[in-house]
Amino acid sequence: MTRKLLKFQIILDRDSLLYLPGQVLVGRVLLETLESTAVLGLHFHVLGECTVNVAKGVRRDKSYDKENYIDFRMKLLDDFDNKPILLSAGVHCFPFKLGLPVSLPSTFLGQHGWIQYYCKTSLQESSGITHKNQQVFIVLNPIDLNLEDPLLSDPLEASVSHRVGVGPLGGTIRCNVGLDKRAYVPGENILLTGEIHNQTKLAIKLLKYALIETVQFFAHGKLLHQERRELAALVRERIKSGSRDVLQNGHLTVPPLPPTNLLGCHLIRIRYSVCVSI
Repeated sequence: MTRKLLKFQIILDRDSLLYLPGQVLVGRVLLETLESTAVLGLHFHVLGECTVNVAKGVRRDKSYDKENYIDFRMKLLDDFDNKPILLSAGVHCFPFKLGLPVSLPSTFLGQHGWIQYYCKTSLQESSGITHKNQQVFIVLNPIDLNLEDPLLSDPLEASVSHRVGVGPLGGTIRCNVGLDKRAYVPGENILLTGEIHNQTKLAIKLLKYALIETVQFFAHGKLLHQERRELAALVRERIKSGSRDVLQNGHLTVPPLPPTNLLGCHLIRIRYSVCVSI
């Protein structure tokens, strides 16, 4: 049937392939045959899943895990009486419609784990040959900060003291950092205040405030891998021994970021933090 089948594709109603949880996935499977063809069935499958695969000298059963969010199957064409169905030459269209669950994690692609959504279809000939095709679609689960806990709008402050060095050159570095609130959206500025007191005998050569993204990958309830990357940074001048650096009205701009609302996913976790390094 390879030469008989001119077209076999999944067409979604949205060119962007982008859907929100709770929306309706609408489309059609399009077949075009060169001549009359006997088939046993046309099967359709919508799948949403998360896969984590961290292969670093760890046994596969320990480094691999998967969970499903959608697993919907239906028959668009079926041989109800166990007899082949004869498709005439030409174009055949099989529509489908499926309401997506209201709680789905956003699509995510990473080196060691991913969340993806597919439409898959298979056409089985009476001769035993099966033809398959698939179409990826994207799920975006946005976060509306206006609907989240009001606590996220409150300022945040943190203080820490760290002993460095030994002997006469050792001492304590005291750090106080404040943020204007606790949640931000891409393009927004994180307003910073900070005070670093150098109570050691040595100068601090570099002081940096940085916005850090941390992605964690889990399998079977255990953390297997963690990735960190710097998204924005603010560098200050050196601090002499016994001196302090006071930051007022500093800011870190949140860059454009892909969807990171992975609510409902137990295998991948994304966190953002402001870190101070010296």
